[in-house]
Amino acid sequence: MKKIYFVRHCSAHGQHKDSPLTNEGIKQARELAVYFNELPITFDLILTSPYLRAIESIKPFAELTGSTIEIDERLKERILSDEPVEDWMDGLEQSFLNEDFALPGGESARNLLHRCNGVLKPLFKDPSIKHAIIVSHGNLLSHVFHQFDERFGFNQWKELRNPDIYLLQLDGSNSKLDCVWKLNEL
Repeated sequence: MKKIYFVRHCSAHGQHKDSPLTNEGIKQARELAVYFNELPITFDLILTSPYLRAIESIKPFAELTGSTIEIDERLKERILSDEPVEDWMDGLEQSFLNEDFALPGGESARNLLHRCNGVLKPLFKDPSIKHAIIVSHGNLLSHVFHQFDERFGFNQWKELRNPDIYLLQLDGSNSKLDCVWKLNEL
């Protein structure tokens, strides 16, 4: 069985690609390191978005275990629009209802998934990768999750936390997606 841990990045100062983690986000990244280090498995791959907040979210774990972090541009956050939009939440919700919908200069859910699946499908098929961590962003991850659980949509996106961890277990053609990040247990 293949296990892929999808991580939404820790709390950051803004949405710019170079936004660093907040003090709380730095603490959260350390908590992620403890969580992953206590799992009784070894990770074959750590992939992350090129955005600083994603890299900094997994860096403490990589340093703790001497692991390499691989950066993949295709895991960067979705561009919803290239211009300011007053009702961006409405546009985002629409993108969950119609995968071809895109705001001006933005990326549709269909295009987003095409980009992400270029990373995921080879990983899913690679027999040498049994356990992986993928660190990215809420909008991107929500659409990826929807592929495995059709109930995951706009309202579930709104409930995502910084950070959050979802475990995707793949066994042949069967898959199971569960939230495994329990803040109250730390």
